[in-house]
Order: sequence, then C-alpha cells, then structure tokens
Amino acid sequence: MSFRVERDPLGEFRVPAEAYYGVQTARARENFAISGLTAPDSLVRATILVKRAAAQANRDLGRLEPRIANVIITAADELLSGKNRDQFVVDVYQAGAGTSHNMNANEVLANRAAELLGSVKGKYDVVHPNDHVNMSQSTNDVYPTATRLALSMEHPALATACQDLAAAFADKAREFAKVLKVGRTHLQDAVPITLGQEFEGYAACLAAATEAADNAVTALHELNLGATAVGTGLNAGDDYTTRAIAALAHITALPLRPAANRFRVTQSMGDVVSYSGALRRIAVELGKIASDLRLLSMGPRAGLSEIRLPAVQPGSSIMPGKVNPSVPEMVNQVCYQVHGCDVATAMAGDAGQLELNVMMPVMAWNTLHAQKILTSAIRTLRERTVTGITADTERSRELLDRSTATATALSPHIGYAATAEIAKASVATGRSIRDLVRERGLLSEEALDSILGVEAMTQPGLKGGSPKSGATS
Repeated sequence: MSFRVERDPLGEFRVPAEAYYGVQTARARENFAISGLTAPDSLVRATILVKRAAAQANRDLGRLEPRIANVIITAADELLSGKNRDQFVVDVYQAGAGTSHNMNANEVLANRAAELLGSVKGKYDVVHPNDHVNMSQSTNDVYPTATRLALSMEHPALATACQDLAAAFADKAREFAKVLKVGRTHLQDAVPITLGQEFEGYAACLAAATEAADNAVTALHELNLGATAVGTGLNAGDDYTTRAIAALAHITALPLRPAANRFRVTQSMGDVVSYSGALRRIAVELGKIASDLRLLSMGPRAGLSEIRLPAVQPGSSIMPGKVNPSVPEMVNQVCYQVHGCDVATAMAGDAGQLELNVMMPVMAWNTLHAQKILTSAIRTLRERTVTGITADTERSRELLDRSTATATALSPHIGYAATAEIAKASVATGRSIRDLVRERGLLSEEALDSILGVEAMTQPGLKGGSPKSGATS
C-alpha cells in the first residue's frame, strides 16, 4: 500500500494514498482499533445530509463561495447514492462526542470536492475539511443532530413492521374466534378463553407499544443544529440554523424543527434515552409474545400443543423429525439484545457532564442497532411464523374439558369455599366439575347447563343469572 503524508495540529501522519479520508480519520483508525464495527449506514447517511444542508445554508447566506459549496453538495449527493461509503472507517468505540466520525465525514467530502475541482486528495488549499465542510458547525451539534435524524428516518420502517405484525395477529384473532381453550395465569389453569381473544391481546399489546414509540420519536425532530460547541450558536447564528434545518426537513420530509432550547439538546441526550426506552417496550411486548408462542406450541405429544407453528428448519442434529420454534427463539434473543442496548444507552445518557454528553457514539450505535434488529426480527416473525400459525381445536378443547377452569363460574352461586372443595375433589378424583356438583345436590341440572357453558364464560357477565341471596357468604 502506498501512502501520502498529511499534517494536522499534532504533526505529520501517513494516510493511504487512495483514501478519501484524511489525517484525523487515519489517526482515529489507529487509536481506536477496538471492535471492527463502524458507523451504521443510517448514521453515515444522516451525517452526510447534515453536511449537505450546512453547505447549502452557508452558500445561501453568502458565507461559503458557491463554487465550493456546490462541489461539497455534489460530493454529498454521491455519498448519498452509495458511492465511497467504505471510506467511513472509524470504530464505533471512539473518542467522546463523535469528533472522529464528524472529521471522517468532513475529510471524505473535502477530498472528493477538491477532486471535482481538479485538485488532489490530501491537499486542502482548495476545499478544507474544517474551514469549508465544517463551516458554522461543531461536532457537538452535528453528531446529536445526525443521531436524531438517523433514528427518525429509520423509525417508519420499524413502525410499519410493528403495525403489520399487529394486523397479522388481529387476522389470526378473527380466524381463531371460536377456538375454546383454557386460559392460564401463573402457568396454571384459569377460566376459559378463546384462542382468538388471546391473539387479540397480542395485537393490542403491539399496537400500544408502537404508539408509544411513535410518540417518542417526535421529540427527536427537535434539533440543536446551529448550537455549535456549547449551545450559544457561536460562529453559526439563527439565520443559518433556520436555513439548514429547513433544508434537512425538505430533503427528508420529516417535521424537523430548531430546538426550543439549544442548551438542553446540547447538554442532554434524554430524548434518545426516551426513544431507546420505547424500543425496550416493544422488545418487552414482543419477547413475551414470542415466549407464549413457544409455550402454546410445545409438544407435539408431551406439551400443550394448542397451536402449530410453521416448520422452517430441522430442529436437531441428533433427533430426526424434531422441529423447534426457531423463529420465536430468534426473536427472544433479539429482544434480550435490545434490553442490553437500552441499558448501555441509559448509562451513557447519565454520563453527560456540564455542557455536553461525550458518550454519544455508544448511544447512537446502540439505539440504531436495537432499532434495526427489532425491525428485521418483527418482519421475520410475521412472515415466517404468525401468518402460518394453525390451531389444534380438538387438543384445546380436550385440555379445557379436563381442567377445573369452569369451576370459577360456580362461586357466585354456591360460594367460594364450596367451589374450592369441588375443584379440589375434581383434581384428586379425575371426575368432572358437573358430576361433583350434581352428586352433592348443590344446583339443578338446568342451572348447571346455564352456569357451566364454556362459550358463555368467555364473555363478560354473571353466568346462570343472579345468585340466590347469601350464596357467596
């Protein structure tokens, strides 16, 4: 590999000759050889959009020579189309605040812009990374703006995936509306429910979590671009802020707005913490549902086996014919990872000091990673599992008939204590609830028909009419 020599305030440093990045990026690449992970594509795209909007605003305000602004915009458009994305090489775990990431973007744009003007990479007398590409900016407003922008741009894909999964569960709820089964609490038999009602609950849980995330993302539309180093707006100004954010809003079609208080949005990453918490809530609901699907499908002979999941791959390297709930297992693992991302984000959010939170890089990576894997896992669960779920109606009814779940409806008529004795005797002897009540002469046959109708038990209300006065005493 051949190299060129560049100079920064620390002195000379070698840079790969063909690289569009420059000396500060090369130093960061050497300093932070930590994980091999680099900035998510969505964060790179958001950062380039910020640089493009800044160049446009500075040009329109007469601060940046149009010839230079226009080639920066052209270089940005090339990057947005996918060209030279491999030039973003700084590790996720880097110096605080994301200065290295910001300079990576500045240097790539400056070198490509200079090239477009007939100059060569590494010679910054035509287009300079700091003086031109970073004009009116600081890492301290670029990086949080890019983080908020990236999360906002990727959120619709997550919301759509959640809504589609909720709709798939709602479709199954209608399909399974008449499948009677045992409800369970504490993993023990409870009162009757339909499989459709169970799936209806899953749809509603996902819808509520999605709504919470939709609400959380609106706070991310408030940007501190133009706040520069500490929120005062030094070297920028309100005219620049208004134009730059308007340019971003136009190109992204997002309802972006200047921060009502630039100091808050510069000091705090609380809005990102809040959005991460919304991702965690989605993971909580999704993980619980995935675990339920595993429980309901367990078997096929020695478990509940009330539903059947589509077979997507062989389940064992030693047991022929075994099929596992592979997709829900994957979803559970994704949810655990989202919880971990949220913990890292929350701790980093708490680590802000005075005028800035320098832990922004780890927050950006974790929230964007959580958002991405959640979106993919939700899509996969819908496509490869939920749409293909079938109900074992006979098995569900068999378990219902064998349970003591129906006994609860007797309590208003014969009292809690007597009902408990009936249920206990049923478990001990294997005899049905109806037989034991009839044997003890506690209720008429007509009353038993009315009270123990399991279909009616899945709906609100008192079964068998009003109890006799004192029956529950």
